[in-house]
Amino acid sequence: MTLKRFMTFATLIAIIFVPLFSSPVDAQTYFSDDFGNPAESEDKWEVIAGDWQVADGVYHQLSTADPWLTSMVAADKWSDEWVEYTIEFMVRPLTEGDAPVNVLFRVQDPVPPIWADRSGPNTHMYRWIVNGWTNTESRPYMYNAGTNVMLAQTNNSLEVGSWHKIKLVVTQTGLAGYVDEVEMFDLEHAQWTNGRVGIQAYSGIMDFDDFIVYGPAGRGAFPYASGPNPPDGAINLDTWVELNWRPGDFAVTHDVYLGDSLDEVNNGTPGAPGFQGNQAATTILAGFPGFAFPDGLVPGTTYYWRIDEVNDADPNSPWRGDIWSFSIPPKTAYSPDPVDGAEFVDPNAILTWTGGYGSKLHTVYLGDNYDDVNNAVGGMPLGPPSYDPGTLEQEKVLYWRVDEFDGFETHKGDIWAFTTPGAVGNPQPANGAVDVQMIETLSWTPADRAASHHLYFGTDKDAVNNATTASPEHIGARALGAESYEPGGLAWNSGYAWRVDEVYPNGTFKGLVWTFTTADFILVDDFESYDDIDPLPGEPGINRIFDKWVDGFGTTTNGALVGNDLPPYAETTIVHGGAQSLVYRYDNNLKTSEATLTLVYPRDWSEQGVTKLSLWFRGASGNAADRMFVALGNAVVYHDDASATQLTGWNKWVIELQEFAGVNLTNVNTITIG
Repeated sequence: MTLKRFMTFATLIAIIFVPLFSSPVDAQTYFSDDFGNPAESEDKWEVIAGDWQVADGVYHQLSTADPWLTSMVAADKWSDEWVEYTIEFMVRPLTEGDAPVNVLFRVQDPVPPIWADRSGPNTHMYRWIVNGWTNTESRPYMYNAGTNVMLAQTNNSLEVGSWHKIKLVVTQTGLAGYVDEVEMFDLEHAQWTNGRVGIQAYSGIMDFDDFIVYGPAGRGAFPYASGPNPPDGAINLDTWVELNWRPGDFAVTHDVYLGDSLDEVNNGTPGAPGFQGNQAATTILAGFPGFAFPDGLVPGTTYYWRIDEVNDADPNSPWRGDIWSFSIPPKTAYSPDPVDGAEFVDPNAILTWTGGYGSKLHTVYLGDNYDDVNNAVGGMPLGPPSYDPGTLEQEKVLYWRVDEFDGFETHKGDIWAFTTPGAVGNPQPANGAVDVQMIETLSWTPADRAASHHLYFGTDKDAVNNATTASPEHIGARALGAESYEPGGLAWNSGYAWRVDEVYPNGTFKGLVWTFTTADFILVDDFESYDDIDPLPGEPGINRIFDKWVDGFGTTTNGALVGNDLPPYAETTIVHGGAQSLVYRYDNNLKTSEATLTLVYPRDWSEQGVTKLSLWFRGASGNAADRMFVALGNAVVYHDDASATQLTGWNKWVIELQEFAGVNLTNVNTITIG
């Protein structure tokens, strides 16, 4: 019988640089992530399911659609020798109801990819449900080859919108769980002792921060300040603040850098502006007479702070801390709903916002002309921060402004915009998109009754917003049916803005300004573009994954088969990021297995000093131990691990392009995975 082996691939990229993982100085800290650097966090975690992203210094889970919203510590960041450890992290649930926080530990690969598999015959793991059953109970469970065992049950709930500290102590013989330092359980249980750890957000939106796993000797190996309060990126509602943090375990004193300049705090040395050295306490005040910023913190300002931990008796001192931030609300209105740039808003929507600092009354201006709304005066002040405009007209781009009165003066608000159904919209790339490729084509959906369009494009958002048909940003009039534009080669790692105005018989109506940022890497294939359409023979537009990655189907010498036999042809469950990956079945019994992509773009891999090729892959423990290779044309590079096909979890393979000897990097024609 011929045995088929399985591999899964995602996100094939040529990149300028690869951030390197760096661990704390003492081996007793097994793993830590404060989510201050998105690129570093991407290497540290393996997303199993859900919409996970690092932003504003926390790890966000932004979906409620699936109960199995899971992210694991990456396999290459974990050791099965770690059988005794403590897990600590901060969590802020943001969904009411039955949306509990979960801790996964002693997880044996493969990690269950979907909720139903938690009780499957191949699943072996422990799971602590911190606040389940409509936020009322705490229960640890063991899942073992189809059997589920509840190990303990206590009452517990987490306040939605507030930060909570979760702590789990794992020994070879027992488990103990704590929430905000209150014991939930302390029990003996050890069906097995090794396996990875992770977090799960059950059908809920929540934030995670300051995740650390440390050995049985205690946290004494973590020398850095952590656990900032206010949390990194928080909004502080007063013009004074009490800053505190969890000290590093070797610290005797603390050097504090605080200021409204990111560069000054980042580059600060003793004696620099904002420096407060030799602090014995882990709390400082700012915004009071006699303290830093004695006149009070300034509304609308972001402040940055850094704690360096000091122990003059230790040659490794000082231990430089991360840069944290908090903001004071502006005196102008902020956080509009609908958000600025929202599309196709319900015509019956109520407009709301957060009042500016110290605001007493609010004046709303709303209309379909930007200049009229911007120049409007003399509106009717309102009490609460909400406004009912009545039923709005369909197919409109609407602008609104909220002025705030604080009892002394009026503070003019920003101009926000949104559209109602039928208006021009659906920009591609999406508004705010990042990592856009340099050959991107712009496209949009026209307004329902528009006669034609005017397109504006440039690098300056304000210039695009203010542009007229006489401005250099004006690309020209576009007829209906021509809702696309190819700007040509875009600059690397740069920002762009564009706008589409709709022309009607009675006038031209200004559109929203959309923005995007190009990538600082060349995307070879992220496997997201493939579809399941089966065109008739001879029809153009074939875009199935196995039509682009040519495998060994129909041959006797090539054992590779790419994609699934039935839709979805791309893998949609086991993904590293996005919605799809490439599933690769191979048979190396007297064969070689290869799948080759012929490149249309990118062909020139010498742009911008690119030096590395990056590929994410995962194998399966049941695979035979085979070598894996990537080839550019006839130049082949093998993975360092001769058993790479058995590596579980997502693994990042980075190859120096110079290893592809003899390849003309200005004209790369094919890439092969074998």
